[in-house]
Amino acid sequence: MSIWNSANPQLRDLVAYEPGKPIDDVARELGLNPEEIIKLASNENPLGPSPKAVAAMREAVQSAHIYPDGGAYYLREAIAQKFGLQRANVILGNGSSEILEFTGHAFLQPGDNIIVARHSFTIYKLMAQLFGASTIEVPDPHFAHDLDAMVAAINPRTKIIFVNNPNNPTGTLLSQAEIDRFVARVPENIVIVFDEAYMEFLDEPVDTLKYVREGRPNVLVTRTFSKIQGLAGLRIGYGLAGAELAEVLQKTREPFNANSIAQAGALAGLLDEEHQRATRELNKEGRDYLQRCFASLGLKYVPSHANFILVKVGDGKALFNALQKRGVIIRDMCAYDLPEWIRVTIGTMEQNTRFIRELNLFITPPASQPVPKCH
Repeated sequence: MSIWNSANPQLRDLVAYEPGKPIDDVARELGLNPEEIIKLASNENPLGPSPKAVAAMREAVQSAHIYPDGGAYYLREAIAQKFGLQRANVILGNGSSEILEFTGHAFLQPGDNIIVARHSFTIYKLMAQLFGASTIEVPDPHFAHDLDAMVAAINPRTKIIFVNNPNNPTGTLLSQAEIDRFVARVPENIVIVFDEAYMEFLDEPVDTLKYVREGRPNVLVTRTFSKIQGLAGLRIGYGLAGAELAEVLQKTREPFNANSIAQAGALAGLLDEEHQRATRELNKEGRDYLQRCFASLGLKYVPSHANFILVKVGDGKALFNALQKRGVIIRDMCAYDLPEWIRVTIGTMEQNTRFIRELNLFITPPASQPVPKCH
């Protein structure tokens, strides 16, 4: 007898999320020197963490024998103050992805459904399946959320709508007017999750937190320390919601889900505005450079508002394999049903120029154009 016969049936067909390939794995599999490999696959911060965060973590590790503050008083207080909220509005997660899972624990049962844009973060669909719920994928013309179509897709079993803004993997951005119209039309018994992992890369971000401040009962905003803070290895993120919704989600949280070292690093990184500014500036420079190069190569790309770019290359998997053999890790988009596309993270300028140099070996530009140098 197979133990699968006793397991929850929805798990049988669940395909686990596959992250970007680690450098050590590629080095080991292909016999490459790990120091010569660059990873532009997981939208990590090429500057690394704030030096202040590193110092805070070094100090915190001296107390690693002591359980962390389960309520994360100082970190939640600092997040609340930064956004003009109360500590009761802040939920911490083991990465913002855990907070997405909290919503499943709190609101999804078999037979329910969630609504997402077709080309949006795959975790939403996987999370829904984990709880026996289905996913309504709404077409996204030009790779941008069609919020009117998402509202039209609501049915009596809809419990959550996920809006990824800026969207991963497309890099598209919704306007304030689009979001305001959308929120006004969604019934208050349906939770709206604004997943804003890349919002800090914008000079003038849209304001979804106003719904939390105004007391909208069904709006959850999730953010992460993994991207602009450069703390992906700590797995720490946060959600911002009205006090009642936050209380519901807190009921689903495991004790001590944010460890003490992560709390210390996140707090110091949150307060280091200079490091965040430097990251934004480096990202802008690299994004402009890569988009110029793609245009010179005659490659179609989606203008990005995040720290990655979606670009059409013909055979994404083949290019992924070819570049990996040369020590450059990117992300093919087969998991998003975009086999002709890749997603490339914006790195340091040295990494960006290396990527373009390697890309030129496999991409033939239009006959009327020479191979670009992209200076």
